[in-house]
Amino acid sequence: MLRLFFLGALSIAFMVFDHRQNQVSWLHDGFSALLHPIRLIANFPNSASSWFRESFASRRDLQQENASLLTQHLVLKTQLQKMESLEAENLRLRSLLGSSFNVSNQRMLIAELMTVDLDPFRHQITINKGANHDLYVGQPLVDSEGIMGQLVRVSPYSSTAMLITDPGHAIPVEINRNGLRTIALGTGASSELHLPYIANNADIKVGDLITTSGLGGRFPQGFPVGEIVRIDQNPGKNFAQVIVQPRALLDRSRVVLMLWPSPAPEEIDKTPDEDVQATEK
Repeated sequence: MLRLFFLGALSIAFMVFDHRQNQVSWLHDGFSALLHPIRLIANFPNSASSWFRESFASRRDLQQENASLLTQHLVLKTQLQKMESLEAENLRLRSLLGSSFNVSNQRMLIAELMTVDLDPFRHQITINKGANHDLYVGQPLVDSEGIMGQLVRVSPYSSTAMLITDPGHAIPVEINRNGLRTIALGTGASSELHLPYIANNADIKVGDLITTSGLGGRFPQGFPVGEIVRIDQNPGKNFAQVIVQPRALLDRSRVVLMLWPSPAPEEIDKTPDEDVQATEK
C-alpha cells in the first residue's frame, strides 16, 4: 500500500512538473520511440485483415470497382482541366497585384493515422510520421476536405496532432464571401467550431464558407475550415453566437496530408526540380 501511494505521488509530481515547466519532453519522445514497434504490432491485425479482404476480392467486384474508378478518373481529369485554367488565371491576376502567392510548388507528405486519443476532453490523433520525415511542432495537416489541425508533439517515428475541434485549439479564419476575419475555436464537439466576437450586424449567412486567413504564418491561406450552420443573434448581447461545421472528416479520415510553407518566388525560380522531388517524397 505504501509503495502504491509513493508511486502515485511520484506520477502526480511528474505530471505537474511537465505541465508547468515542460522539462521532460525528452522522456515523452524516448518512450514514444520505444513504443513505436508495439503500435505497429497492435495495428497489425487491422492491416492484415485489410490485406486479406483485398487479396480475396472476387473478380467481378474488382471489375466493377475498376470501371467505377475509370469513370471517376475521367470526371476528375475533366474538372482538373478547368481548375488548371482557373489557377493560371488567378496567378496572373495576383502577379498584377504584386503578390507572390503560389500553390503548385508547396511541399506535401502523406501520413497515416495510427491511434486516436480516447480522452473526451482532448481531440488528438497520432500519425506514423515524425522528426525523421522533417515534421515539426505547429505543422498543419489536412485531409481531402479541409484543415484537420496541427502537430503538438513530434517524435522520431510518430507525431501527435491536435484537431481543430479540441477545446484548446484556435485558428485564424476569414469568411470566404467577404473576407471578414475572425478566429475559429474548438468546442470539444467533433462537429462544431465557434466563431467569437462576430457583431450582430455583421455580414454573415448560414452556408458561408470559412477558410484559413494565413495570418500568424502557421496555416497556409485559402484552405477550407468549415461552413456556418447556425447563427444566433440576441439583441441583448454584443456578439452573435456563430457555429461552424468543420469540412474535414475528423472522425473518419485515416490518411492525412502534411503541409510545409510555400517556398519564396526566387527559390521556385532557382530550384524547381528540387521542389518537385521534395513534394514526391
